[in-house]
Amino acid sequence: MSSKESDDIKYSVLDLAVVTEGQTLSDAIHNSRNLAKDVEKLGFRRFWMAEHHNMENIASSATSILLGYVAEATSSLRIGSGGIMLPNHSPLVIAEQFGTLATLYPGRIDLGLGRAPGTDQTTAHAIRPDRIRNLQQFPDNVKKLQKYFAEEGEINGIRAIPGQGTKVPIWILGSSTDSAHLAAEFGLPYAFASHFAPQQLMTALQVYRNNFQPSQQLDKPYVMPCINVVGADTDEEAEWLATSLKQMFTGVVTGERKPMPPPVDDIDKIWTPRQRAAVKQMLSHSFIGSRATIKQELSTFLDETKADELMIASYIYDHEKRLKSHRIFAEIMTETEI
Repeated sequence: MSSKESDDIKYSVLDLAVVTEGQTLSDAIHNSRNLAKDVEKLGFRRFWMAEHHNMENIASSATSILLGYVAEATSSLRIGSGGIMLPNHSPLVIAEQFGTLATLYPGRIDLGLGRAPGTDQTTAHAIRPDRIRNLQQFPDNVKKLQKYFAEEGEINGIRAIPGQGTKVPIWILGSSTDSAHLAAEFGLPYAFASHFAPQQLMTALQVYRNNFQPSQQLDKPYVMPCINVVGADTDEEAEWLATSLKQMFTGVVTGERKPMPPPVDDIDKIWTPRQRAAVKQMLSHSFIGSRATIKQELSTFLDETKADELMIASYIYDHEKRLKSHRIFAEIMTETEI
């Protein structure tokens, strides 16, 4: 890559505590913690977990609790949410939760915020019946969180304790130009969900950079697209491992959110042509292959996006193979140039 060496680009992990076939919820949570310990040694910058609800294949619904579990097992890795779905919650409660994490693990906690429900509409209503009103108040609630984390940290006599003065860094997460405009207006770092919603990536990054207003938290734009990575010794093995990822996303398309299945030799027996087309579109920013293949494709992606940091999601059935995929990615990123 000509414009930026890989040493300049930080790399991080998005984890959902994905449950695989034959695995318990406890297994999935322990594997997430194990992965965090491993990637910390590999030089990854962040380990984020995402809020999802009522999904048989994801165990990260109580996100802040899991973040504490991971933070306790690591020492330098930044731990955060990718993200907390703020319309599901009171800003004060989130400030208290993440303020507590920041008090226990100072200088290591990130708060990524999203607007999506993280579930279906029926479950979203069960979480918070007035969610639609809170969705409309998202920008104001981001400002409330900033206020609660500030040194003065008081809104109408109410303070987040713990939370006040912790200055937890806030990120805006999104998959559209709406989130790009908000992140730019507030002068906050921007993480884009290109691992499953890639359509507006380039447009959103342009909007964000063109409209960015410096803030107390950030003086210039900072973008972190998320991508899927399945790395292995050979392209053939990686493609085989990736059939689990493709089956899982087929479940997203059909609404069947089952535990992630093992790889298959012929995925065309699993999905229909229409499902295949939908999954292929969702996974267009996926890097599947050997070191050489991923390195080449990643170079093009970085040239196009000028990303400051990459966050990777690796949905692989076998936990040891998943750890190896992260090791392969770290090796690529620590080479002198990609």
